[in-house]
Amino acid sequence: MLALAVPASPPNRPPRWRAAVFLVRGAPMIRSPRLGERAAAWGVHLYTASGAVLALLALVALAEDAYAVAFRWLAVAMFIDCTDGTLARRARVKEVLPHFDGSKLDDIVDYLTYVFVPIVIVHRAGLLPSGAAGLLVAALPLLASGYGFCQSEAKTADHFFTGFPSYWNVVALYLYALRAPLWFNVGVLLLLTAMVFVPIRYLYVSRASTLRSATYVGGALWGISVFWLLARFPEPSRLLASISLLFPAYYMFASLWVHWRTPPSPRQVALPGQPD
Repeated sequence: MLALAVPASPPNRPPRWRAAVFLVRGAPMIRSPRLGERAAAWGVHLYTASGAVLALLALVALAEDAYAVAFRWLAVAMFIDCTDGTLARRARVKEVLPHFDGSKLDDIVDYLTYVFVPIVIVHRAGLLPSGAAGLLVAALPLLASGYGFCQSEAKTADHFFTGFPSYWNVVALYLYALRAPLWFNVGVLLLLTAMVFVPIRYLYVSRASTLRSATYVGGALWGISVFWLLARFPEPSRLLASISLLFPAYYMFASLWVHWRTPPSPRQVALPGQPD
């Protein structure tokens, strides 16, 4: 009777040890990253983090009123930001160092070099009204960009920026080179600050999928013109600055065209990892 009380095994069911062996054999092999791969991944993150050091060097230059040097450090930081994402994908930093959030590091450095230091330049160079009014105008981009950087859809899944992408380093360069009236500078900062909150998609130059060729060629020519402009400091050429504005103008109009003529971006999936 005791034997009858034990339920029979279902037919064709393999023993448990066989199932366990099958699971082990069927599971994908996960190889630990080699020392060289980890070193390469950490090297990319160090490359990204070096932008913070460049921000410090730019502030040191500002303390000595060496605006040309400050802008040159920011230009190097911008070059690093445009290239570190490609290196991160080559080094597979997400897979090799999954515990380290390279995107967060990238945002911290970008806030320093694209937002904080450029706004300090604008204020210290006398491009804004003196006193509390100038400080208030300078504070607004800092606050707006802090909000913009922390939005989950600040960068869309199909590689666009949402809202004005806080290119305050570019804005500061042109305000300094053109030496426009203070009221014009204030108007530009207020307008672009408001545009941070307007959910228009802007082209992501280093990862452009739409208008790729025109954007890459125009961006390369613009980069050359900016380095030429910086070489003319401390007396930058207003004519060269005006001509080089053609690419920022193209960027703004192309972004508006793409925003209105293409389907909405898919929802972003938040995954920590490599810089962009």
